[in-house]
Amino acid sequence: MTATAARPGSTGAGRGAERFARPVLLALLLVAAADLAGLLAGAEAVHLVAKPLLMPLLAGYAALRGAPRLLVAALLFGWGGDVFLLADDDLAFLVGMGSFAVGHVCYLTLFGREEGRGRGVGRSPAGPVTGVGYAVVLVVFLVLIWPDLPADLRIPLTGYSLLLTAMAWRAGVFGPYAAVGGALFLLSDALIATGIAEWPQAPAPDFWVMLTYIAAQALLTLGVLTKHKPGA
Repeated sequence: MTATAARPGSTGAGRGAERFARPVLLALLLVAAADLAGLLAGAEAVHLVAKPLLMPLLAGYAALRGAPRLLVAALLFGWGGDVFLLADDDLAFLVGMGSFAVGHVCYLTLFGREEGRGRGVGRSPAGPVTGVGYAVVLVVFLVLIWPDLPADLRIPLTGYSLLLTAMAWRAGVFGPYAAVGGALFLLSDALIATGIAEWPQAPAPDFWVMLTYIAAQALLTLGVLTKHKPGA
């Protein structure tokens, strides 16, 4: 047995996984760039190919970096939402939203475990003042958008918005990266909701939705990886 092999926590399998993490991250960055460029150029075919690859690549990178399983699960449920939302169909939209909702439950469970270990206490971005701020934003947004939403989507979107807002708030237990990621996730889905309500949109609205969404998931992942210790 070599000295390297005998060192605790320095297994060959672990080193091999780390070696694959960078190529996967590079692939993620290339696919994200292609997706965003395709949206700006109006190349729908590029978006249809690139979007379903994003979350599996991010989940693979997280897994190779020793991320907790709940993070990987949240990203994969996000992938399910991505795929279903590609279809222009009300049922597919609801199924996709449900997949995202399960992903948010995974995130919330992960955040709760982190706080239970005493790592998310104190003046974190997930404090009560931030929670009140998120609650006010949610109520104001729902009051404004409610009349313009399709009647059959009002209740599902309200329930989903409550879960998403809770996730965005609680993300702060993993520090500022995750806190910003949670806020961007909320912004991304708010942009989708304004599109459903047929509010005035910025040029290339799908570009802004995907830009904020990709950044959100990446920052949530970075926040967890920064604080999480494999095996903890």
